[in-house]
This record gives sequence, C-alpha cells and structure tokens, in this order.
Amino acid sequence: MEKFEWFVGVDWSTATGHQVTVLAHAGELAGEQRFEHSGDGLAALLKWLAVTTREAPPESVAVSIERSDGAVIDTLMERGFAVFALNPKQLDRFRDRFYPAGSKDDRRDAFVLAQSMRTDGRSFRHLEPDDPGIVELREWSRMAHELQTNRVALGNRIREQLRRYYPQILDLASDLCAPWLLEIWRIAPTPAKAAKVRKSSIERILKRHRIRRIDATTVLGMLRKTPLRVAPGITEAATAHIGSLVARIELVNQQMKECRKEIARRLSVLEGQDEAEGQIQEQRDAKILRSLPGVGQTVLATLLTEASRPLRNRDYHALRTLAGVAPITRQSGRRRVVSMRRACNARLRNALYHWARVATQLDPRSRHRYAALRARGKSHGHATRAVADRLLGVACAMLRTNTLFKAENYPPTAVVAVPIH
Repeated sequence: MEKFEWFVGVDWSTATGHQVTVLAHAGELAGEQRFEHSGDGLAALLKWLAVTTREAPPESVAVSIERSDGAVIDTLMERGFAVFALNPKQLDRFRDRFYPAGSKDDRRDAFVLAQSMRTDGRSFRHLEPDDPGIVELREWSRMAHELQTNRVALGNRIREQLRRYYPQILDLASDLCAPWLLEIWRIAPTPAKAAKVRKSSIERILKRHRIRRIDATTVLGMLRKTPLRVAPGITEAATAHIGSLVARIELVNQQMKECRKEIARRLSVLEGQDEAEGQIQEQRDAKILRSLPGVGQTVLATLLTEASRPLRNRDYHALRTLAGVAPITRQSGRRRVVSMRRACNARLRNALYHWARVATQLDPRSRHRYAALRARGKSHGHATRAVADRLLGVACAMLRTNTLFKAENYPPTAVVAVPIH
C-alpha cells in the first residue's frame, strides 16, 4: 500500500459512536478519538481527519472498516477517501496477532484495522460507490425478499390455526396466502358457514381471480367434508386469530405487488438504456444478463444489486465465491475434504439456486450437466450448484465480449479461463 501515506481504522457503532485511529506511513500513532453517529459527529470526524493527516489529499488516506455500507462509509467516500472493508472473521484473526490473550475493545479494534491495512492491505476489499439507480433497485429487491419472508411466515401461522378446526380447506391450495383462497375463507370461515355458501359465490371468486385448475363444485365438495369435532370455543378462537392474520397478509400481498411493479419498471429502464451514450456498465449489462436461460425479474435484480462489483469487474472467481457455488477444499496430508461454501451472500445464493433450477428446465446444456452429475451420484444441491457455477462462467464471458446468449456458443464442457487474482 505504498501509495497511501495515512491509515485509518474505524470501529463503527451507531449506539456508542465510531472509534477512529490514525497511523502514519511508518506505523506511528497519529491520533485516536470517538465520534457520535450523527450529522454533526461525522462532520467533526472529517475535520479531525484533515487536521490529523496534516491536510493530506484524501486519495492518500486509506480508511478500513468492518462493514461495506452505511452513513459513515458514504460520508468518507463522498469526501474522496479510499475506503476498504474487512470481514469480521478476518479482523478476529488479525486481532490475535496483536493481542494473543484475547483482549478486545473498541480502541484495540480500530488500531488493528489501521495497522492491518498498513501491512496486509491486499486482504481488504476496496469499496466503490454504486450508481444511485442500482442503490435504489437493491433496496426494492431486498424489500421484496423481506415481504416474501413475512408472507411465508404468516401463511404457516394460518396453516396451524386451520389444522385446529378446518383442515379440509388446506386441500384447496398449497399457497394459503393466495388472494382467491383468502376470499373463500372470508365467505366460509367455518364448516358451518361453508354448508350455507352458494355455488355462484364461489364461481364469482374463481372467475375474478382467473382460477381454472379447480371448479366451484370441487371447492364446495372439499369445504363440506365431515368437519372435526372440537371443544367449545376452539372454532371462535381460531377464526378470530385467522382474521387478524388475513388482514396482514392482504397488506403484504398488496405491497409485494407494488414492489414487483417497481422492480420491473426500474429493470426496463436499465434495459432500455443499453444503447444510450454515457450509460454506466450496470445499465449496459442488464440486457445481456436477461438473455441467459432461467434469468427472470427477481434473479436479474439480485445479480445487478448484490453482485454489482464482481459483475463490473467481470470477476468470475469473486462472483462464484460471493454466491456460494465455489466449494471449499481442506487438505492435510492424505486427507482431503471438499465441502459446500457457507460464508456467502444469502440472497445471491438463493437467486442462483432458482436460476439454475429453471435453467435445467429451459436450457438443454444445463439439463445435460445436471443429469450427468446426478448419474454420478451427486446430490440435487451439488448438481444445482454446479449448473449455477457454469452459468456464472458463461455470464462473465458474455459480459466481457458484450454479446447476448446463444446456446451453441457455450457447450456443456466449456470452461471459462479467468486469471485468479
């Protein structure tokens, strides 16, 4: 890190304030101080850094921190400082080099960050500001994921309540949060009321929601099965509980609908601007990634937002590591174990799983690779990760050559050669 003259370690904390340590090029302590997490506190931090580093140019100051986003990082990058992130596990290992007894406090962590940045800068990840459009798309994508998680949790709670007094309604659909099923429950919340529901009422609900896989006669037949015999008060209690859950699910369904519309709009803007002059790389990449088999709206939004930097650098190895498809090899003597990577971006891993799953249905080459691995005795998860790994390699090759996907260009045995950094 010879281009840097000053090294700053920031042990961040929104509750107790950010502990900051500054080291000179030779490693001597130049200053340390704590700043509160507020507008005034961060402004004071910038002034203090300018004084402590003797008004050095911001590009000659390397700032190291444990996280990759947040107001303190945005403030420092906006001022022009070079900001680097370090994984907390790596910090824990660096800390042992200085304090083998296990001592730990904010001042020590800030010092370790600064000193490790000075001596082992290659272990840190250089942070770069994202395009505002990508930042906003990332937030919408994460909101959609959180809403889906909430929806699943609410659906599981409804299932438990229905099992108490009304299990026959569970046979109508696996998705208990589906709007049409919620409407049917509203007009027939108990077996007693289901016996009085008219067929025409069910038909109107099915027609309004365009449900064709099941007809009104079948629905009524299921609802009117012999009910459970339950203790007095159980039906009333469970119905009241479900009523509160249904209100929340309807809100979540509406928010998810709006969220998906916004994501689709933003993606269409990115794809529509591919040919415009002066557009950032992420905007040019959207159309290329969309052409890959199995890439839909959710997968595309996740790739562009959660893996923005590896995609920008066309870094296949960083991308497969971040997504969790790169295996981990542990070897000692004659013992060699290859295992699944656990440390990764969970949202990206989930998106790649669904990408590979759909690609095996749509793309003959992905299907061939999956079938070959399964025939060799590999598990479904192993085979799916291998398909995802190949698709990432193909995506990086397409992005480097700025070409759309053509199946004949990427045979099943194709290996993308990318230098390891």
